[in-house]
Amino acid sequence: MFGETSAFSGFSVDDLDAARRFYGETLGLKVEEAGEGEMRMLFLTLAGGTRVFVYPKEDHTAASYTILNFQVDDVDRAVDELAARGVTTERYPGFDADEKGILRGGDGRPTIAWFTDPAGNVLSVLKEDV
Repeated sequence: MFGETSAFSGFSVDDLDAARRFYGETLGLKVEEAGEGEMRMLFLTLAGGTRVFVYPKEDHTAASYTILNFQVDDVDRAVDELAARGVTTERYPGFDADEKGILRGGDGRPTIAWFTDPAGNVLSVLKEDV
């Protein structure tokens, strides 16, 4: 039914200005702002042209799951670059991350590190290990 229909994903934040700075300046994504006043919103453009809608929500609750996964060639380098920009990795119970917060893959599992945006939403950098 929707196989030929364009679509986009979205998520909420509690501070649109902080989100604009984080996604634009810290992560280096193209960020466009639209609307005015209470109707302000952001559009993030990912590699390949995919757009993601970001909207403010007064009673925002951070997503407890990963909302964006950034595929990278080198997770160690990505984690180091994030750390240099003030972003720390998250560690979750049940996952044996190393001292950098990286969960090493293998056996078909990705190497992955999680971090959060200013609103507490979970993101990751990962490399598919084949």
